[in-house]
Amino acid sequence: MNQSPEIIGIRHHSPACARLVAARINTLKPRYVLIEGPMDFNSRLDELFLPHQLPLAIYSYGVPQQPGQGVRRGSWSPFAEHSPEWQALQQARAIKAEIRFMDLPAWHAAFADIANRYADLADAEQQQRAEDFEQALSLELGIQGRDALWDRLFEDRCDVQELEQRLSLYFERLRGEVSGSQGNQAREAMMARWIRWAMDQQNGAVLVVCGGYHAPALMKLWQNLPSEDHEPELPALSQCFDDWQGDAQYTTGSYLVPYSYKRLDAFTGYASGMPSPAFQQWVWEFGLEQAGLYAFQRILERLRKLNLPASTADMGAVYLRVQALARLRGHQLPLRNDWLDAMAGSLVKEAMDVPLPWTYRGPLRPGTDPILVQMMAVLAGESHGKLAANTPRPPLLISLELELARLAITIPSEVKLDLLKPEDRQRSRALHQLAILAIPGIHCLKGVGQAMSGEMSEHWQLRAPLEQVAALIEAASYGATLADAALAKLEEALLDLHGSQGMVVALVKLLNQAALAGLADFSSRVVEQLTAAVSQEGNFEDLGLALEAAHTLYRHGESVGMQGSAILLTVIQITFDRALWLCESYGSVNPVDSHRHIVAFQAIRLVTRDLLALPDADRNTLFPALEADRALTVWQRKAASTDADPLSRGAALGALLSLNDTQPDTASPIAQPLALLATLAANKMGDALSGLIALARHQLTQDITFVEGLNQLVSALDDEDFLLALPAMRGAFAWLPPRERGEFARQILELHQASHLPISSLNREITAATPQEIAAMQQAEKRALEILGQWGLA
Repeated sequence: MNQSPEIIGIRHHSPACARLVAARINTLKPRYVLIEGPMDFNSRLDELFLPHQLPLAIYSYGVPQQPGQGVRRGSWSPFAEHSPEWQALQQARAIKAEIRFMDLPAWHAAFADIANRYADLADAEQQQRAEDFEQALSLELGIQGRDALWDRLFEDRCDVQELEQRLSLYFERLRGEVSGSQGNQAREAMMARWIRWAMDQQNGAVLVVCGGYHAPALMKLWQNLPSEDHEPELPALSQCFDDWQGDAQYTTGSYLVPYSYKRLDAFTGYASGMPSPAFQQWVWEFGLEQAGLYAFQRILERLRKLNLPASTADMGAVYLRVQALARLRGHQLPLRNDWLDAMAGSLVKEAMDVPLPWTYRGPLRPGTDPILVQMMAVLAGESHGKLAANTPRPPLLISLELELARLAITIPSEVKLDLLKPEDRQRSRALHQLAILAIPGIHCLKGVGQAMSGEMSEHWQLRAPLEQVAALIEAASYGATLADAALAKLEEALLDLHGSQGMVVALVKLLNQAALAGLADFSSRVVEQLTAAVSQEGNFEDLGLALEAAHTLYRHGESVGMQGSAILLTVIQITFDRALWLCESYGSVNPVDSHRHIVAFQAIRLVTRDLLALPDADRNTLFPALEADRALTVWQRKAASTDADPLSRGAALGALLSLNDTQPDTASPIAQPLALLATLAANKMGDALSGLIALARHQLTQDITFVEGLNQLVSALDDEDFLLALPAMRGAFAWLPPRERGEFARQILELHQASHLPISSLNREITAATPQEIAAMQQAEKRALEILGQWGLA
C-alpha cells in the first residue's frame, strides 16, 4: 500500500511531461488520478471522452444575473493531444482509474486575474524570483531564453526516471519556500484536500498531475490536513466572490469549446505554456528527430509558396548548421531552437534590429524578418478543434439555431436587407445583436451607420469561421437567448462607462447599437448608473452630441423600437440639465471645438422647441422633468454676458431668436444681433455671426434689416480689420445651405447697386487663391499705390 501519492509537476503542453505522465500511469496503474482542472466539471468528465478533434478547452464562468451587481469571471482550461493533462485523462480511462479534477472552479476569487488556468506561471508575485532563477541557470549553461532552457533540460532525449527527477528538482528550486499568492494558496488548499481524500480511501495508489509550481507545496500540504470522508465539495458562491452580497445572484457553468493552436501559442500573447504547439504535436507524434525534419520541410514549402528565399543550397546549409549547433551545445538530438537558429542563420540575409522571436515571450515585434514570421507561423500551426456532434451545448446556441431558422438566415451566406420590410427589420436586429456579442464571421459590408440616418438597406456577409462556436459558447454566459445576451453585453458596456474618458461619445455609440439591435428594456440599475456618470461629465460639446442622438431616437425611433424608451428619457433629462449648467459656466471655446459647440446649442434648442410646442399634458407625459423656461433664461444671461465667448453669445441669442423669445423692451428683434456684433472686435465678429446664423438663419438672412445692418458693419471696417474678420465670417456663412447663401449674395449685390452681376460672382468657389490671400494682395496693392503717389509716380 502506497504511503504517499505520486505528485508529478509538469509544464503545461510539454510533450516530454505528457510522455512521463502516460508512462507513470501505465506503470503504477493508480486507483486515483487527480488532475489540475475545474472540479465543477467532475460530474461531466464523460464529455471529454467523446470523439472530439483536438485542441479543445473547458470554458468556465461565473457571472451576475444582473449586470453591474457583481464581477464577471471566466477562465479557459485548454487541452491538446500533447498536453500532460489530456494524456492523464486518456491513460487513466484506459486502466479504469477514478479520475477527478481537483482545482477550484473558475469563478472563485483565486482566478480573478487568470484567463488561462494553464498559464506558465500563475503567480505574479513569484514572477521575478522565477526569472532570476532561470536567468542564473541559463547563464550557467550558456543558453539564451527560458524556452531554450526548458528544451535543453527536459525535452532532449532522456529516460522517464531521470526526467522525473530533473522536473522535481527544477520545480523545488523554482518555488523555494515561499507560500505564494492568496489565490494560489486557496487553489493549493483545495488540491491538497482532494489528495487527502484519495489517500484516505486506502484502496489503491494515487497519482497527481499538476503544474510544477504547485507540486512542492502539495507534497507538504496534504499530510497536515484532517481526514476527508467524502469528496471535497464545491465552495459556496459566497466564498468565491470577495464582494458577495446576500441577495446577489450568480450564474455559473462550464462547457467544452473548440480551441486552436494559434490561441494556444505563447507567441500570440496568450501565456499558455509551451510555445509552437504544432511543433510540440509533431514531437509527440513522430519523436524529436523526425519532428525537426518535418518542421523544416513544412517551412521550406511555406517560404517557396510565398516566393521567399529558400533554395536547395539553403536546405543543405540549414541541415549542416543544425547538426553542428546540436553537437556544439551538447544536445543528443537537434532541439527546436537548434532548428530555428540554423534556419535563421542560413535563410535570413539581412541584419535585424529586433531579437529573434524565440528568444523572448509575447507577440512578434515590429521589424521581424518576414522569413522568421513565416517560420513561427508554421510552428504555431493552424489546427482548429471540433467538438463531437452530441457534446452538450449552452442554451444560447440552441436558441440561436431556432432564431436563425425562424428568420430564414443561413450561415454562411450574404444577406441584403430592405429595412422597410418588417421581416428584414427583424433579421437586421438579430444580426446587429450578434455583432454586439462580437461573434466572428458576422460583418456588415454596407448599412446603417446611425439608427435614424434614413438609410433603409443593409448588406451583410455571414461566414462560419472555426472560432465562431467558441465565441458563441463564451457569449452564452451573458444570456440564454440572443436578445438577452446582447442586452446584457450592452448593459455591461454601459455600466463600464462610469468615469471613463470619452464617456458620452461612447454612450452615443452604445445607444445607437441598442437602437439598431432593437434593444430598449435596460435595467433600472443601468439607468441609475448612467445618471450618476453623465452628471459628472465636463465636456459641453459631448453632451450636445448625446442629447441630439437620444432625443431623435426618443421622439422618432418607432421604426427601431426605441420611441419612448425609459433609458433615452433618462439620458435626455440628465444631459439637458448638465448641458445647461455647463453652458452657463463656459468661458472661452477652443477653435477646434467650434463646430461641435454650435451643434450642442442646436441640440438644446431642438429639445426646448419640442417642449414649447407640446401641450402641457403631453409635455408632462413625455418630458416630466424638463423645463423650457430654464433654457431660455440661461441663453438670455449668456447672450448678455461680456465675459462669455462670442461664439456662445451668438449661439445663445440665435437660439432665442429662433424661438421668438428676445428681450421685450427691444424695438426690433433684429436690433439685438446687430448690437451684439457692433460691440465686438473685428476678429471676434465672425465667431458671434457663426452662432447667430447656425441657430437663427431663417430669422436673420431673410430679414433685409439684418442684411443691411451687417453690410454697414462690414463696410465700416478698415482694411486691416476686414482681414482679421474675414476667416471667421466665411466660416459663419458656411452654415447657410447653397440656395440660402445665393439669396443672401443677391441681397448684398442689390445693396451695392450691382444686381447686374451674377450671384456666382460672390459665392463661387475660388481655387487660384483663398479669399484671405486675395484680400491681403488687394491691401498690398493699395499700399503700393499710396507709396507711388507719395513719390509722384502714380
